[in-house]
Amino acid sequence: MDCRVYPETGDPWLMVAGSGSGGGGRVLGGAFSHESEHDLAAMVSDFLENGSSCGADSRCSSDSDSGFCELAYLADKISYYKGLQDQHGIDMLSVVNSLILSINSMDLEYMKCSCNSSCIRFSLVKLLRLSGYDAAVCTSRWQGTGKVPGGDHEYIDIINYTDPTNSDRLIIDIDFRSHFEIARAVPSYNRILNSLPVVYVGPLTKLKQYLQVMVEAAKSSLKQNSMPLPPWRSLAYLQSKWDSSYQRQMYPEPEPEPVSDSFASQHKLCAGHLKRVKSLIQFEMETDRGHLKKPAGRAMVDRWRMGN
Repeated sequence: MDCRVYPETGDPWLMVAGSGSGGGGRVLGGAFSHESEHDLAAMVSDFLENGSSCGADSRCSSDSDSGFCELAYLADKISYYKGLQDQHGIDMLSVVNSLILSINSMDLEYMKCSCNSSCIRFSLVKLLRLSGYDAAVCTSRWQGTGKVPGGDHEYIDIINYTDPTNSDRLIIDIDFRSHFEIARAVPSYNRILNSLPVVYVGPLTKLKQYLQVMVEAAKSSLKQNSMPLPPWRSLAYLQSKWDSSYQRQMYPEPEPEPVSDSFASQHKLCAGHLKRVKSLIQFEMETDRGHLKKPAGRAMVDRWRMGN
């Protein structure tokens, strides 16, 4: 069996979520979740009370060597998917990362919107629209079904200007890795987590490929600790975040004056989140330098622009 050993990435910003994380307005990995608190809280409680021990179909295994090799194989799949990124995708990622790096804390305060990192997303949307892209903040919502809790999620999309009916929108998620943080992750899982893009920029079809790999990786990591996969880390739940009904919004809803102390405190947390994301982007750019094709320039992304 080909079981490769992958070196540590050395990422100084690695943060692993604790048990029961993943929603309810809590801080997660330096970011704010934006999911339905009531439904997810009930699901977490039920999971901890009734489903935290391994049953007959939980795929528990004491074979740590097998688990390590499985994670090494999944790490190869992540590398493969990243290598498939075309020149257009590289160029758009470069544009988005450059715009995020240009945002400062004063820009967040200017937005004056309810937080949960919405101020960062709306700041990025503003810069994208000024650059000629039909960008908006999307809020998706879905109802709980069976073992999958309901919730909501915010992300950014860009509509293909040359073909507005194209279902293959460009999805932008500014804190992509936080969706896959799990409790008591084994080191090889953390290496896979750190190999994911800091900011996801690409079509929904490619995003789903990452989701499938990360769910399998989470199962493998958790079963090495005799833990089942929680419902808020299931493939169905993760896919619901980006593949549910959504509403687009170009500008934040105005907040009533005066700004409350709690509102100002939220912005401080968002400023800290922005600082962490920018540090991760800079680290990623330094790490990937020489391994990826260089951005080819704005000509490669004109088909997403609104013209002129």
